[in-house]
Amino acid sequence: MRELLHEQLREVGYWVQTAADGEEGMDHLMRRIFDVVICDVRLPKLDGLKLLRHIRKETPSTEVILMTAYADVSQAVSALKEGAYDYLTKPFDVDELLVQTRRIAENKLLRRELETARGELTNRKTPLLGESPAMKRVLKLITMVAHSDAPVLIRGESGTGKEVAARLIHDECARRDKPFVAVNCGALAENLVEAELFGHERGAFTGAVNRRDGRFKAADGGVLFLDEIAELPAAAQTKLLRVLQEGTFEPLGTNTPVRVNVRIISATHRNLAERVKAGIFREDLFYRVNVIEIQLPPLRERPGDLPLLLHHFVERLTAKGAAPPTITPAAWATLVHYPFPGNVRELSHAIEHAMVLSGGKEIDVRHLPPAMVDNRTSVESGSTLAHANRVRPLQVALHEFEQEYLQRALKVAEGKRTKAAALLGISRKTLWEKLRDIGLTTPGDPEEAEELGKEGTGQGE
Repeated sequence: MRELLHEQLREVGYWVQTAADGEEGMDHLMRRIFDVVICDVRLPKLDGLKLLRHIRKETPSTEVILMTAYADVSQAVSALKEGAYDYLTKPFDVDELLVQTRRIAENKLLRRELETARGELTNRKTPLLGESPAMKRVLKLITMVAHSDAPVLIRGESGTGKEVAARLIHDECARRDKPFVAVNCGALAENLVEAELFGHERGAFTGAVNRRDGRFKAADGGVLFLDEIAELPAAAQTKLLRVLQEGTFEPLGTNTPVRVNVRIISATHRNLAERVKAGIFREDLFYRVNVIEIQLPPLRERPGDLPLLLHHFVERLTAKGAAPPTITPAAWATLVHYPFPGNVRELSHAIEHAMVLSGGKEIDVRHLPPAMVDNRTSVESGSTLAHANRVRPLQVALHEFEQEYLQRALKVAEGKRTKAAALLGISRKTLWEKLRDIGLTTPGDPEEAEELGKEGTGQGE
């Protein structure tokens, strides 16, 4: 029976280890973790119930299917209460066992996908926002590459949204219902990179007390995002190249190959081509991960997106049911003139900082992070001449910024000027006056007269 099951299970694709008695089975269980254990209730040297109790205590993720003679059914039913997955009464059809193992495999895959989905919901960042020409090109390219399985390399400074872009590709591609697994290569200790990516068997190295699937296995069928791929050590680069070429890898501590179907999206803030020239990054791996390159622009190169991003962060951080706070002209000017070395991430943190200090009320300069206030002081005092020479006169910058922001508010309000005034926290009359000053409306406009008439008589919304 043991040899028959061994051959049948191997034929359908399972990796199988056999044991002739309970002690031999226990020895295998002490050295590695199995997804499923199929064992007889009555075994020489150590019975199946003792094995079950050991598994439930040491490796509860392992499912146990018991085989039993008819006379031992009551004992098997009791074992179910102790955590056995199911039992089969001998003699049984092998197909019945295959149905059970297939069901266990499907359940394990479902649990893994649910865990990945929970991680995605917990870690999901802000959407990739922007209407500047540079961001429109990025978003168009993302839509195009999402419909292929080609490896993508996303380049950009820290805080520009590289992981957000990777998630967007995943959400628009055919693998959207499969896992998205992210790993920061730069945050892993060099001696643990391979174990983290490819997994390991129990006892593969000091501290490996349990078997563990790596990130590649977790991402099977979906997308693996390798953030800061330039930081991978040489050994991991070699193994990664093999996975990309052959679709297989070997976990640490075993020579058994594991086949996976994973789309790779990589990201880095470094110039990989230069690291290839310096001999730090493998040239063949570079060409494998850089089939399609997406370059994310820094925030300072797309200042026109600042109002949209500000509106998004303020709305997101405003308490449910509360009105979003307004921002004083001085605070606007401070944000406009700040270079944002930390890009969109720094802007998000700055708005959160300001909303906490302002108590959700109007945001002024004093509520912004010290670095931004110091930058404003430096520019206004002329202490940093090189920077000041690159800045337009304050009134000009404020006028241009106000013009663009009013246009943005109208777009968000779908052209409804009363709604736009509410979003901006100003009266309809003030909005009309500002629109007239920048040429977006003219004196005598019928809609203007109607709105101002409502406001004067208190008939407005």
